[in-house]
Amino acid sequence: MNIQVAVDDFIRYCSIERNYSHRTIEAYCDALRSFISHVGDSCIMETIHITDIRMYVGELHNQGFATNSIRQKLAAVKSLFRFSLKRGIVSANPASGIISPKKTKKLPAFLQPQEVLNLLKQFDTSTPEGLRNFTIVELLYGSGLRISELCSLRVNNIQWHDNTLRIVGKGNKERIVPMSVSAVQTLQLWLSRRTSILREFTTIQNDTIFINSNGLPLTPAYAYRVIHKAMRDITESPQKSPHVLRHSFATHLLDNGADIHSVSQLLGHASLSTTQIYTHISVDKLRQSYNKAHPRA
Repeated sequence: MNIQVAVDDFIRYCSIERNYSHRTIEAYCDALRSFISHVGDSCIMETIHITDIRMYVGELHNQGFATNSIRQKLAAVKSLFRFSLKRGIVSANPASGIISPKKTKKLPAFLQPQEVLNLLKQFDTSTPEGLRNFTIVELLYGSGLRISELCSLRVNNIQWHDNTLRIVGKGNKERIVPMSVSAVQTLQLWLSRRTSILREFTTIQNDTIFINSNGLPLTPAYAYRVIHKAMRDITESPQKSPHVLRHSFATHLLDNGADIHSVSQLLGHASLSTTQIYTHISVDKLRQSYNKAHPRA
């Protein structure tokens, strides 16, 4: 079977039968386009050898891709061949003998509590845009949301009876996260302002919580630019993005005694090991305090 046909079948399988998220599908498509470019779009799946895959990984290294990016692209290729073997497209899996590069662990950037307060002060809540952006920060930091999760929030995701949000995260997995008292208050104010904005656009049917001035859903890219711009003046952290607020949420919870299992559930992590990277930050903080305070440190 031609590789492009096999990839199309695999992507349909991931989308329809496995119900993978749109982001995962996009990542697989991007990785497999890269692999097709390497082996040629007229290549037959059965003719691909382990050497071809090793050369592909080497080519990615030479092009300057980060180790984690190479891991992700290789994972897509491995998944393609596992699928192809099960479907009888190939008689052997040439990717099974390829060892993935070791994942590099980079400590996540986060804000100090005072920096979060300074960030909130960047927004003029007397304006619709300022109130919306203030509410966005409250929810990203107060509930640990991903920016894609926040932008896809709908009014019926709010559970007012216990001040929680029903979140649909990676892999379309649902979780319930609490809102802080201040987030609830600002969200109520924003929803009232949002209703006024939508009245100006009577033809638009939109139940997305966060909208732009034209009454259309706010995109993750636009929200990223808002947060990035607001962070420039309040932190020296090299990373200035919505995800920093999610990192801050997790780090501050652990610093203040929350157990790691609870934090993992709030973040919607599939594995506890994903959450454990935040414990390194907390341990480093404890060690610094120890070194400063203990007479024999």
